[in-house]
Parts: sequence; structure tokens; C-alpha cells
Amino acid sequence: MKSPTVDARELAYYDRLARQWWDKSGKFWPLHRLNDLRREYLARSICKHFGRDPQNAAPLTGLSILDIGGGGGILAESMAILGANVKGIDVVEKSIGVARRHSRLSRLPIDYEYVSVEAMVERGQDYDVLLNMEVVEHVADLPHFMACCNRLLARGGILFIATINRNPLSWLFAIVGAEYILRWLPRGTHSWKKFVRPAELTEMLARDALTVSATTGVSVNPITRKFRLSKRTAVNYMLSAVHIATS
Repeated sequence: MKSPTVDARELAYYDRLARQWWDKSGKFWPLHRLNDLRREYLARSICKHFGRDPQNAAPLTGLSILDIGGGGGILAESMAILGANVKGIDVVEKSIGVARRHSRLSRLPIDYEYVSVEAMVERGQDYDVLLNMEVVEHVADLPHFMACCNRLLARGGILFIATINRNPLSWLFAIVGAEYILRWLPRGTHSWKKFVRPAELTEMLARDALTVSATTGVSVNPITRKFRLSKRTAVNYMLSAVHIATS
């Protein structure tokens, strides 16, 4: 796929791994563990923003969600189960194929498409909720990518970003620790130079009149491999943002 935001090396990497998305004991096991945490966090945050009761069986019913770079559909399926109308997009065609097959098996009506954010913007569509999880550290032109994503958010909506901070500690834990010592991730999964500081995202959001509404760190216990929310954002973190006019 030709797009100024697509990194050819990243594309080739995830193309090779596409068939492993739903193997919970394979190379994507951290995402499955992380999904348990972020599903609850997102549901609670979305319900708070739209005045919904998170205890309802399908609290996200009627809301449109765009899952950007969602790979094999791990998070998209979690949101669909909660009642949302979900569209999942990715620039890795094989991943979209995997996501479609799995959603059919799960009997979830998710609309998956092999398409870039630039192409989505050209259609003039927008969504109540944007999910941008573990994606921004893999794109080629981050400012342009973020500008496109921001334009896809409907007025009164809310977007979420999950990524890795850029500092010596994140290099030590996210690359040396996770890829070389613990071998939780294949070597080369991340490039430290492409990690993104919260302040950088805040600035890119502000260019489109979006303001950060909440930020939380994410930590993992190396023994139990369990993820939890944390006050520390030095390594992994998630943030949400809304239009300034609605904050």
C-alpha cells in the first residue's frame, strides 16, 4: 500500500506475523493480556464520556467506533461485544483477512477494510470513538498520520491513543527487557527513535483543537505477566482526547 504514513519495514514485519494474531500463547500474547486491561479501561472511559452505564450488557450500543491499525481484530471484537458499531482498518492486508475470518467465527458484525487513514479522510466520514492503540510508534510520518486521525473524530466524540514513551527507561524496559532479556516480543518489534512522548502527542492533538482529557500509565508484572494501570507514564501509557469545545 502506498501511503506517506506507512513504513515499509513495519508493513513487511506485520505481514509475516499476520497469521499469529489469535494465538494467545504465540508472539502476540502481550496484546491479548493487555487487551483484558484496555477493554475495561476503554469501556469505562467511553461510558463516562457519553453518559452511559458501564454495567449494562451492551453499554456502547449505537456508538460508531473506528479501530485504526487494529491488526487481527483483538480489540475490535471486544468493542463489538459491548454493542458498538465497529469498523476496523489496517494497512496489512493479511491482518484484515485474519480479522474478517475470526469475526465470522465469533458471529460479530464488524466492518473490516484494508485501507489507510488518508483514504478514510477523503471519504468525509467521522466516528464517535477513535481507537489508536499501539500504532503511532510504527508509522512513517507521525504528524501527518495524527492530522488524518484527528479529522476522523466526530464532534463530541473521544479518541484514545496507547503507545510507548521515549526516554532511557523505555529503551531499557520496552526494548532491552521485552525483546532481548525476557524475549516477550521478537527482536526488532520496536524502534526507540519512533517512541512518542506525551507532550508530542498533546501538541499534535492541539493543532486540531483537541485536548487531552485523561492520561494513565500501564505497567506489567514480569512474573505474572499481568498488566495494570499505573500513575507512571515513563514507559507504556494511554491517553484520551476530546474537542476543546466539548471539554
